Amino acid sequence: MKNQKDDTNRHSPLNIQNHSPRFTITTLGCKVNQYESDAISQRLKDLGYVSAGAEDSADLCIINTCTVTQKASMQSRQAIRQFIRSNPEAQIVVTGCYAQTEPDELKKIEGIHHIIGHGDKHNIPDIVSSQDKDLPSPSLIRRRILHEHHFKQIPVTAFGNRTRPFLKIQDGCNTFCTYCIVPYARGRSRSMPLENVLKNIHCLKQAGFHEVVLTGVHLGAYGLDLSPQTSLTALLDHIDESNAMDRVRLSSIEPHELTRDIIELVAESDIFCDHFHIPLQSGDDRIIERMNRPYTNSFFKDLVFDIKKRIPDAAIGVDTLIGFPGETEKAFENTYSLIEKLPVTYLHVFPFSPRPGTPADKYKQKVPQKIIKARCEKMRRLGNEKKRIFYESFMGKTVEVLIESRRDKATGLLKGTTSNYIPVHIAGEDDLFNTLVQVNIQKIEKNNMVFGVRC
Repeated sequence: MKNQKDDTNRHSPLNIQNHSPRFTITTLGCKVNQYESDAISQRLKDLGYVSAGAEDSADLCIINTCTVTQKASMQSRQAIRQFIRSNPEAQIVVTGCYAQTEPDELKKIEGIHHIIGHGDKHNIPDIVSSQDKDLPSPSLIRRRILHEHHFKQIPVTAFGNRTRPFLKIQDGCNTFCTYCIVPYARGRSRSMPLENVLKNIHCLKQAGFHEVVLTGVHLGAYGLDLSPQTSLTALLDHIDESNAMDRVRLSSIEPHELTRDIIELVAESDIFCDHFHIPLQSGDDRIIERMNRPYTNSFFKDLVFDIKKRIPDAAIGVDTLIGFPGETEKAFENTYSLIEKLPVTYLHVFPFSPRPGTPADKYKQKVPQKIIKARCEKMRRLGNEKKRIFYESFMGKTVEVLIESRRDKATGLLKGTTSNYIPVHIAGEDDLFNTLVQVNIQKIEKNNMVFGVRC
């Protein structure tokens, strides 16, 4: 590993004499980032750091950035500058995808002490605790991530107030969709060994958790890099046989990797949640091809109907990317019409944002921002309607809900999640935190808030 150094603006490491050093971590972006932030937080606590309270100034501020869109990059910069202003004496550490892909942009922000890429994110607690006064400011610690071949696990033994912890079992992506910066930010696909996945799930169960969310950058590629090679299906079979957790939820899986074997396993198992999240991005075959995504409109349609035929109560979430270069009104309508006809549950709607370093950044036929905004609003309205229809189909039914370990701020009620991803609010005492309870759904309000009564 080569560290790029600048001999100007040297700084001193943390030197706290009157109290244990206080830290704060802000996380932008995906579940993988959230998992990694939890792991860094736990390691810092093991080293004697304490979380800064809302009224406390922090001695260490870590911003775990996202750069999946231009807006995400902007939000990352805003968060960095906010922490620099609010904590002028703190060490400022910037990590995550923006740190990996745009370190030179970050160097322009005065007040950052460390810019740390994904290859060394797991070393952040040791780096900030170092008494090496020869580090430059900002120090840049960044590997060529595309050369990384091994999965680096950051162990997590505590998850704060998270009732349904994430477990990152895969990192990186080999797909290289033409709009996506993620492979350049996180490198090639790398998987946690199967036995380690099972061990981690068992440890989470022993720690008192009832659900784990298996997450990764490209979850469907799990195991293809291991020796001997394995697969996500094989892993899920082992998890099912181990009976190590009450609930196991899968995060996003690409359409062509959500196989009939996986659907059948979820249908037959008492462990796996009836919930799939599938990135569509576009329902227009020409745009799908331009995106370098290996499926078609008809393939996606058949997949969704296959899921609902086998698992009628399954929740199906869909990602859409609106305004990709060349997306005509007809192409957008092909996407809208496909989703309108499908029994999907909810949508995540993203406006296209050109990313330097990706092929789509140079594509012509850019869609005007005004049109992208209008199309996104139309798609979000459809998503809200789909969600309402799905929720209302459970009126009067009894469902099992995992109650979160904190109350809903707006209502003061307990809140929890069903296997098929319906958020439910109920009255009850705090002793129901982190328990599985039977709830009868009785009301859905206009804002799609669901209310029930414990059976």
